[in-house]
Amino acid sequence: MKILALADVESRYLWDFFEKTKLDGIDLILSAGDLAPQYLEFLATYSKVPILYVHGNHDGCYNDTPPGGCICVDGDIYEYQGLRIMGLGGSMCYNYSGFQYTDRQMTQRYLKMKPKLWRKKGVDILLTHSPAKGFNDGKDMPHMGFSCFNTIIEKYEPKLFVHGHVHMTYGRDFKRESMYNNTRVINAFERHIIEL
Repeated sequence: MKILALADVESRYLWDFFEKTKLDGIDLILSAGDLAPQYLEFLATYSKVPILYVHGNHDGCYNDTPPGGCICVDGDIYEYQGLRIMGLGGSMCYNYSGFQYTDRQMTQRYLKMKPKLWRKKGVDILLTHSPAKGFNDGKDMPHMGFSCFNTIIEKYEPKLFVHGHVHMTYGRDFKRESMYNNTRVINAFERHIIEL
């Protein structure tokens, strides 16, 4: 399966210089948040595959104008072609606006999903906006990761953990791909193609 992962910055390659052939062979599109709803709608118009998304901390406009033609998996588990995709959007709470949570609140969101995780017998892809705590996250409060993501990865061992929020422009510690135990971790900043 070929997955197009997106986050944080609208790709000029896909939006400004768009050609339909750039989406050829893509089986699934995952948005890890902080993207204009118009951008996701644009891609939904030209792609024939599901576009799944979670909220980023700057996606307050989704309350009034959610991206048409896309599927919100924030706080849910979605199955597609045998893959179980779990979504938990938002960032660490730093100013109480938008989709922001304390570590405890995010843990409560995860715990509410445990019955679904049990029924689905686990998860194959964990899609979030923020990274896991202490793993490719930032030192400042807005960019710290959530500890329950570590718990999910350690307990369920998803094949993929896709997140955004930590931008390539933040410095040379940016990692596009890494491994957390047996889970492949992808920072979806702007755009990245994943072969699964």
